[in-house]
Amino acid sequence: MRRLGFNFVLPFAALLIAGVAWVTVEACGDYGSADLADSIARELVATDPDEADPNAADPNEAERPAANLRSLGPDGLDALLALRDAAAAEEQPQIMQTLAGFPSKPSQRLARIDALVDQVAGQRGASISRLYWYTDLDTALTAAKSSGRPVLSLRMLGNLTDECSCANSRFFRTTLYANAELSKHLRENFVLHWRSVRPVPTVTIDYGDGRTLVRTVTGNSIHYMLDAQGRVIDGLPGLYGPKAFRRWLDETAVVAKAVDGMGDEMRAERLISHHKQRGDEIGRDWTADLKKVAPTVAEKLIEEETNRLKAAGRDSAEFPTATKAAPLAVSKTQVEILIVREIVASTEGLERATDEEIWTKIAALHAEDAKLDAASIEVIRRENPPTAEEAGRRAFGKYRVEDPIVRMVRNFESSIAVDTVRNEYLLHRQLHQWLADPAGHIEVEKLNERVYAQLFLTPSSDPWLGLVPADTYTALDNGGAVADKQ
Repeated sequence: MRRLGFNFVLPFAALLIAGVAWVTVEACGDYGSADLADSIARELVATDPDEADPNAADPNEAERPAANLRSLGPDGLDALLALRDAAAAEEQPQIMQTLAGFPSKPSQRLARIDALVDQVAGQRGASISRLYWYTDLDTALTAAKSSGRPVLSLRMLGNLTDECSCANSRFFRTTLYANAELSKHLRENFVLHWRSVRPVPTVTIDYGDGRTLVRTVTGNSIHYMLDAQGRVIDGLPGLYGPKAFRRWLDETAVVAKAVDGMGDEMRAERLISHHKQRGDEIGRDWTADLKKVAPTVAEKLIEEETNRLKAAGRDSAEFPTATKAAPLAVSKTQVEILIVREIVASTEGLERATDEEIWTKIAALHAEDAKLDAASIEVIRRENPPTAEEAGRRAFGKYRVEDPIVRMVRNFESSIAVDTVRNEYLLHRQLHQWLADPAGHIEVEKLNERVYAQLFLTPSSDPWLGLVPADTYTALDNGGAVADKQ
């Protein structure tokens, strides 16, 4: 008999004798028993879903084993992944497919295990990411307190378990969570949590010949880093490249550790200083990038800002260089350096001057931040399998030249690079400015309301997410909107 870290003690013999008479467990701060997880995982994988009783009194009976394994937390997922890895090792890819350079199709058994992995992990594609996600914030915070790790909380439209969640959350699964280095870092250093803000709108186009096209229409996502009390350290709005995302994780984790254990007043002071400094740094980075890709435009904006400061009775003498300012730097806590300020172009001027062409040029400066690793590219291949004709042609042709996935990845990386700089310079800078305001340190749900309303422009007060503008004529009754299909 062994204490499991839950609200009861359970002998293994009882579980084995019970067979499919599954127990219900409640996860707490402890990650639970790895032995129990392995036992449940083996029974779950061995159970043939075709043998389930369709007339069972409990309609949830078929889903209960996976739910029990999920309730064991990361241990439950690790046990199932170990069995999945063993099953995958038994399957050898076809020689032709290996030569052609695209993944073999998993067997029916392996596909079933992958589906179970997704259920237990709380994320679609978890056989690649190997990440466990809590969907209850209180449980995630309990795990954070037990492990000493911060919480990475994702807010999104739709569900992370759905194929058609909002576009950014789908891209996260491919570019961030599947990334081998990032997934390992996330597993080892963070407690992961996601919550759906609202359903994601989708559109289905029926071609009338049996073909349909399904797409999501709008939606955005944001990652918050929270301490073990659920208080916001920072947030990263929208899609970022893998390297940029990793930098944010590392920098914000340092801040989270620095303020851990501080009193409320000192903690707030430290965070306000951090967000003010980061907001200023982003402004300088944006100006510096503009100088590189459009120097004449940048010089004009800086001249405008200089003239504005002089008109207000200020000049560049108030903004010393780092070399001159460093010896004078003193903070109240004696652990911070005075924020060095320089004249930079105004936010309004930068937004006005940075058109699509310039955004693309700026993104090119940071292209390395958006590079996908082999694991992410593998996901893209699996989602876009070639036809039999393409497979035969590419297997014996100049595969590396003709492979359309190469072009797809290159285009996707370019798009990620643009999103990364846009989100950092426009959205993240604004979020830093909010959090630099003493009144901006509110609990995460209220902050998230503001983010979706003012950054993402999809407020909860608008049930149509901006897709039914009142001043646009459509020649359809009620603009084509149907509030109730019943």
